[in-house]
Amino acid sequence: QVQLVESGGGLVEAGGSLRLSCVASGRAFSNYIMGWFRLAPGKEREFVALITWAGGTAAYADSKKGRFTISRDTAKNTVYLQMNSLKSEDTAVYFCAAREIHGQTSWPYWGQGTQVTVSS
Repeated sequence: QVQLVESGGGLVEAGGSLRLSCVASGRAFSNYIMGWFRLAPGKEREFVALITWAGGTAAYADSKKGRFTISRDTAKNTVYLQMNSLKSEDTAVYFCAAREIHGQTSWPYWGQGTQVTVSS
């Protein structure tokens, strides 16, 4: 059973940085894509970034390019989201998700989320 556990959220001032972590367990992830999403109050869930586990190919939501960086450490089974130049509008619960590269278009596996609050 896939388990995803996020950490690293917290309170940060605008302009600051945070690095979120997502530890994945339960199976080998070589055929998986790992993603970060966020959910802000009153808004719909929003895609942030994704990365292929095997090759490390990354993709970002247009609005996140340049400020956010997704990476993974396969030895630690961990995916990271480095967030820089944070803005108040980045305040949200951030979720890690996983899906298989082939045969899945939805994201069946989710972590519990970690709260990020950016004070202006």
